[in-house]
Amino acid sequence: MTVELNNESGQPADTEALVALATFALDRLRIHPLAELSILLVDEETMSAYHERFMGEPGPTDVLSFPMDELRAPADDEDPPEGLLGDIVLCPAVTSRQAAEHGRTAEEEAEYLLVHGLLHLLGHDHAEPEEKKAMFDLKDAILAAWADERPVRSGR
Repeated sequence: MTVELNNESGQPADTEALVALATFALDRLRIHPLAELSILLVDEETMSAYHERFMGEPGPTDVLSFPMDELRAPADDEDPPEGLLGDIVLCPAVTSRQAAEHGRTAEEEAEYLLVHGLLHLLGHDHAEPEEKKAMFDLKDAILAAWADERPVRSGR
């Protein structure tokens, strides 16, 4: 599994933890070990430009996902397909601001949004109530498993 992360946001971020979480989530979802994922952390100006260009919405947002090969998590009896998952773009400035609104630390909010963006890359959506429930249940299960199994970091 190749997970590349570039922090162009100008803000500090626990990039090792985000890469570890992405790898953990992809393994848990049985994504092919040769799949590739790119994570980009950007500033508000860049996120605003992406948000307007690709979503037609003004101002910055917290996360955007850009799927490449439209990979999906395989069924239990299927082999995982190879390919490029795509790109997840996070904006730490927005993430940090909205963390308190959601009762999370900035780190927890970034983790939440990373998994959210990853599930979008895999074709999950939340436009309809049943889709939303399935996506959010899966996100919650991945984050709960991550909380139990994450590597211990200093300061925790």
